[in-house]
Amino acid sequence: MSRIGTMTRRGLLIGSAAIAGGVAFGTYRVMTPHSNPLRRSLGPDEASFNPYVRVTSQGVTLITPHVDLGQGAASMQAALIAEEMDLEFGQFETELAQPDPAYFNTALADDAVPFMSTDTGVLAETTREAMGMMMKLAGVQVTGGSTSVPDSFDKLRRAGAVARETLKAAAAEMTGQPVPALGTRGGTVVLPDGVSIPYTELAEIAATLDPVTDVNLRSPDQWRLIGQQMQRLDIVAKSTGRQPYGIDLQLDGMVFAAVRCNPRKGGGLKSFEAQAAASLRGVQRILRVTGGVAVIAENTWYAMQALDAIDYDWGEAPYPAEQADHWAAVAAAFSPDALDKVWRDDGDALAALKSDPDMSVTYKAPYVAHQPLEPLNATVKVTQDRAEVWASHQMPRFVQQRVAERTGLRPDQVVFHNQFAGGSFGHRLEFDNIDRATEIAMQLEGTPVKLTFSREEDFAQDYPRQIGMARATGKVRDGQVTALNLEIATPSAVRSQMGRVGMPVPGPDTQIAAGAWNMPYDIPDLRVAAYAAPELAPTSSWRSVGASTAGFFAECALDELILAAGADPMTERLRLVNDPVARGVLEAVADMSDWGSAMPDGRGRGLALVSSFGVPVAEVVEVAETTAGIRIDTVFVAADVGRVIDPDNFENQVQGGVIWALGHAINSEITFSDGQVAQANYYDAEGMRFSQTPEIRVRGLETAAKIRGIGEPPVPPAAPALANAIYAATGQRLREMPFNRYLDFV
Repeated sequence: MSRIGTMTRRGLLIGSAAIAGGVAFGTYRVMTPHSNPLRRSLGPDEASFNPYVRVTSQGVTLITPHVDLGQGAASMQAALIAEEMDLEFGQFETELAQPDPAYFNTALADDAVPFMSTDTGVLAETTREAMGMMMKLAGVQVTGGSTSVPDSFDKLRRAGAVARETLKAAAAEMTGQPVPALGTRGGTVVLPDGVSIPYTELAEIAATLDPVTDVNLRSPDQWRLIGQQMQRLDIVAKSTGRQPYGIDLQLDGMVFAAVRCNPRKGGGLKSFEAQAAASLRGVQRILRVTGGVAVIAENTWYAMQALDAIDYDWGEAPYPAEQADHWAAVAAAFSPDALDKVWRDDGDALAALKSDPDMSVTYKAPYVAHQPLEPLNATVKVTQDRAEVWASHQMPRFVQQRVAERTGLRPDQVVFHNQFAGGSFGHRLEFDNIDRATEIAMQLEGTPVKLTFSREEDFAQDYPRQIGMARATGKVRDGQVTALNLEIATPSAVRSQMGRVGMPVPGPDTQIAAGAWNMPYDIPDLRVAAYAAPELAPTSSWRSVGASTAGFFAECALDELILAAGADPMTERLRLVNDPVARGVLEAVADMSDWGSAMPDGRGRGLALVSSFGVPVAEVVEVAETTAGIRIDTVFVAADVGRVIDPDNFENQVQGGVIWALGHAINSEITFSDGQVAQANYYDAEGMRFSQTPEIRVRGLETAAKIRGIGEPPVPPAAPALANAIYAATGQRLREMPFNRYLDFV
């Protein structure tokens, strides 16, 4: 019997808290909504029915709580509200939510508890409920973990329905018509005689009414927007270069800053000599900041040039100086003292593999950078009684609190203007840009300071994806996989990241072996163990977090075992799979790729199935061996998220995730030399080039019971599917990324 469901003391405590409900949190507190922050700034003819909708005589504004990082979150959230409000695209404006507990995200609870997403037992569900309660009460406002869709799907549709019914009530008061006789269409309330009253004309009356909260959500057969292809709200602006990002911000009286901090991250600054830099054109001031130096200048370029003219005496790195020592520390973590948790212990893998395993291999995954196209930046203005911040960030309330602590202000005296981001991939969960810009602005009181990291500084100060290793042993019998022991060692990126915001992570880190411990397979003797290596270079969440490494380890190891058994990779996975949703994506990708059809010599197919953030994704990669190197021809992807909001954006997200994952798998790594990151720019850590990009075919399934997000799940299967395809084509087994260490790619 699997021990994955064994009740732990921690699980019992959390689950019991949920069951106790009113005892643990107080039923009233849990059920009471947070106050509506929009009401604080409403005029007399302006109405807001909840934190997501504002209607004035001038127009309708929909508030989108999850920041848009390029993934289309603003359009998705607006569409969910507009679906129930009977608004069309073009009939409303959108606005990013301010920091406020009303914009809590309970969808984060699913991945924060130690249960497989397929586990819907009482303990698992009550533990998720308890975690969600705590997140609501704490007002955890976060964009991440592929939760924007699952957090928004019911919440924002309900917000739209409340707005719709309250506006109908306002129309009833205006006209004397009964509410049941009224309808809505295209941003208007429609009277029985066909006359339409725009929502904007109802704002003044609606502002005097209590919101109508007893509402019904429309059934899928009534949907006009959900499930249909939409033109994203930002597509024209982005296509014409008019979309403003944080890096584009201009304010009156603004000065420009750049920073140079110790490239041995966390090592500090002993001293610096800036006389030469101070005399350069455009330089206004040179200031010391935490860990380094800031230059204030007439423009960003002058500031960056001046930083190059300063002599620095940097402190030593608080982690091993050389890359080889990082690998050695991870390898040494395979010890009982470093065991974080045995996540799967089905059967008795250790006994089954005590002698003569049919496979015993080691895999490695390097540090990799976030490297979004828009480098880190922030604009901050500080006065005696107020601070304003303009930046893109995934945790707005943390920004507000952090700036308050540094300036000595109250959080309510800190105004945060969240911005559209030119990519993140987890990068904008960190605070270096916010902290340094605030430090500078405090020394230039009353002056807006725009801080921009150079590309080189962005690379040097990044918190990369965790480095990792895996040891896999396995057995086969009679053409079937019978035993697998997978041991994974990485530093805990979650503990590293949360430690920087003062939030300790109790218990095991679910992410070290994510994508492996939750593999949807019934292998008779299966053990997955996570080992927490000591923190080396500080790390952070990177698109798909632990699954980006553990998924690679697990699916490559399984593929090697299947081939050792003489079985077909698809057939054997279908035999082993124990989740009907995962089976569905395997069957779909088999159909899409015509799996089993003959391949010419020098060509090969590779398969991988990884479940992350509750989404099983199966990918087949087809490659060809050419005289110039490996060519990736086609990638087939099937994923099941329960409900596809916008098929076009879904396809774009999947394709982007595959390109991101393949580019890093073949081309990218971060290494350390003398305590410093050796890679300074994109030419040192290339993504996937246009010439290397394959055709990517996508199929979205909708059989899963829960609504899920698609931003991260396409990433983990891509690298193992590629490695498995390369073996099928060439007979060369790749067990370490990046693959260009061993092969050329064209």
